[in-house]
Amino acid sequence: MYNEHFGLREAPFGITPDTSFFYASSRYQEALNTLLVAARNGEGFIKLTGEVGSGKTLLCRKFLASLGKDYTTAYISNPFLEPRTLLMALADEFGVTLDKNVNQHRLLKSLTLALLNVARKNKHALVCIDEAQAMPLDTLEALRLLTNLETEKIKLLQVVLVGQPELNQKLELESIRQLKQRITFQYHLGPLDEDELESYVAHRLTVAGYRGGRLFNKAAMRRLYTASNGFPRLVNILAHKAMMLAYGEGKGEVSDQHVKAAVADTPAIKKKPFWKWKLT
Repeated sequence: MYNEHFGLREAPFGITPDTSFFYASSRYQEALNTLLVAARNGEGFIKLTGEVGSGKTLLCRKFLASLGKDYTTAYISNPFLEPRTLLMALADEFGVTLDKNVNQHRLLKSLTLALLNVARKNKHALVCIDEAQAMPLDTLEALRLLTNLETEKIKLLQVVLVGQPELNQKLELESIRQLKQRITFQYHLGPLDEDELESYVAHRLTVAGYRGGRLFNKAAMRRLYTASNGFPRLVNILAHKAMMLAYGEGKGEVSDQHVKAAVADTPAIKKKPFWKWKLT
């Protein structure tokens, strides 16, 4: 691809949540700190929301990697599960071996024993549920009931709910009001501002091994911000395509026209009337 052309070790703008590329802008660092403080507080549910492409999954992975050896963690990436299936997924994440036809009582007892074993080792069990807005209501209720498990001093399981703003709407429903009351910490992750976006792009290029001068010129950066609205996933998609176009032309700099062509090739970008573009 273009890595050798630009002097890179690896592609800088992948959309997989690689924690080595985590960019600690003020708001992302604040979100990470909130999650860490909440986890160390030891009780209740923790909620992280943000629009599609705002970097929630990467932040969640960074958070789990930052917890340290005092935590035993689980990560559920697809919570669109019935209650029993969620419990089995959690049991699997916490290393519980189950019989194929295990009944509900044995399933809950085995999972409880696994969580108790974590507590006996003076560790904390924590699960991060990604895309939590997709979780069925009865599964959310089963998760709440699971968090009732406790010793005399600590809860046996902490839960981090990570989701789109639709999660907030779901939590307003009367049927799960008890779960909402247990949310002790929350944070809404917004997009990058224009200055942060420029630093974000430079950070990812540096991590990928770039050691040259300015790669995206100022006009390219302005259009990149205008088109993406500061959402990291869209920034990554557009920057990657723009670099491919510059490489295809044998250019050592990414221009406004390269980004403009990338925007035209990206269906996820909401096209704006021409008078709303900062540059034409």
